Amino acid sequence: MSFILKPVDTVDTISKEDFKKNYLDPKRPLVMKGLTKDWPAREKWTTEYLKSIAGDVEVPLYDNSKADPSKPINSAVAHMKFGEYLDLIKREPTELRIFLFNLFKKVPGLIDDVKIPKDLMGGVMESIPAMFFGGSNSETFLHYDIDLPNILHTHFGGRKHVILFDYKWKKRLYCLPNATYALEDFNVGKPDFEKFPSLNGIEGYEVILEHGDTLFMPIGMWHWMKYLDGSFSLSLRAWDQSIPGKAASLWSLFQHGAVDSLLKMAFKGKYASYREKLAVKRAEKAYAKGTL
Repeated sequence: MSFILKPVDTVDTISKEDFKKNYLDPKRPLVMKGLTKDWPAREKWTTEYLKSIAGDVEVPLYDNSKADPSKPINSAVAHMKFGEYLDLIKREPTELRIFLFNLFKKVPGLIDDVKIPKDLMGGVMESIPAMFFGGSNSETFLHYDIDLPNILHTHFGGRKHVILFDYKWKKRLYCLPNATYALEDFNVGKPDFEKFPSLNGIEGYEVILEHGDTLFMPIGMWHWMKYLDGSFSLSLRAWDQSIPGKAASLWSLFQHGAVDSLLKMAFKGKYASYREKLAVKRAEKAYAKGTL
């Protein structure tokens, strides 16, 4: 028993027309190796450089702990000076990572090192570029993004292992009700298919990102990531330009943000237990019927 994983298509460059026809519209992932070839960031952004411009900034750190469905997601486990953290991930393996860090607020001029790919697709939100940092062995749990954007995820300084699944596999992935993440009792890198049988046969994608690679992840794509080296990434988010797409984003933010938070506060452990059981029930039912 296993996942059925295929490689992500990889190109050096691609035209706007081909990108839209073959990847954006059909919601297929793509790795573009040459998108950043004229970005100053590609050569300029080293850990030493980032340390020199923002080393004294205090940052929240996260680890590989499984999500507690009864508590707010993405709670920091520690805080550290940014420079000290960069030294740590270059020096030794660690689970500690930085999540959704807008370094550009601290250093506005940093955005000049990035060339926003407006000629590739519209809707890129230039005001909220997010950075992610991790030590070797740190992982990002399986989830899809709550605001349903298209994402251009560029990696720097090392390698990152990525596994992707289309949104349609939501039930079979044991997605928790009112959440955008999966039941965190299975290891995506090495799942226990006997304990979690509905995972068997799920189709997905697998890729190792290297320095300068940009991964396009379409709307609603589930992703799990593991840093193989101490390294970091930049995500540019792009809204779906259609009215239905924008409406879906707003509804997802309401349902998976406000509603979920209210239910957690009101029912705490009972709510957590209920939705874990429901996630398993839905997954096993879909698997037994041979459906998504």
